[in-house]
Amino acid sequence: MFKIIILDRDGVINEDSSTFVKSPDEWKALPGSLESIAKLNKANLKVVVASNQSGLARGYFSLATLGKIHEKMSNELAKVGGHLDGIFFCPHGPGENCACRKPKPGMILAIAKLFNVTASEILCIGDSLRDILAAKAAGCAAWLVKTGNGVYTLSLAEQELEGVLVFEDLAHVVQELLAGSKPK
Repeated sequence: MFKIIILDRDGVINEDSSTFVKSPDEWKALPGSLESIAKLNKANLKVVVASNQSGLARGYFSLATLGKIHEKMSNELAKVGGHLDGIFFCPHGPGENCACRKPKPGMILAIAKLFNVTASEILCIGDSLRDILAAKAAGCAAWLVKTGNGVYTLSLAEQELEGVLVFEDLAHVVQELLAGSKPK
């Protein structure tokens, strides 16, 4: 079925912030998210992060600081026996009209090419409409979590969410995924 699981970062793996996650100290894993990634690893699925990080373009943090945030995430994940097979991010601001910023599919298409998989072999998990739209634009399955912006996304995007499975959090996604659930 799926070979690669693409996760949004803020709101799926860690707590989201309306003022951006700007330092390693501000990065806090959501309950069960790291253990869930480790379970995906043990099931021989590749797990990749694809995240918009416009805080770089806005000057809220530097590339070096983003690297330290990702290092903390990776270290915390290693403590529970997990790892990420890649971390992709868009450094551009919303007005820059790049191909990589979700809801455009650029990051997902780059991941598919790098890992030599087709869209049907990718599952994207996000908490925002832009995550779902990017996955759909790339031709991938998309599942929504209610953590982060998920509840808000559910409240305003009924038509765009047609065919998208919705879960409480990443732990519930992984439970269903490993039980053999398939997207509708």
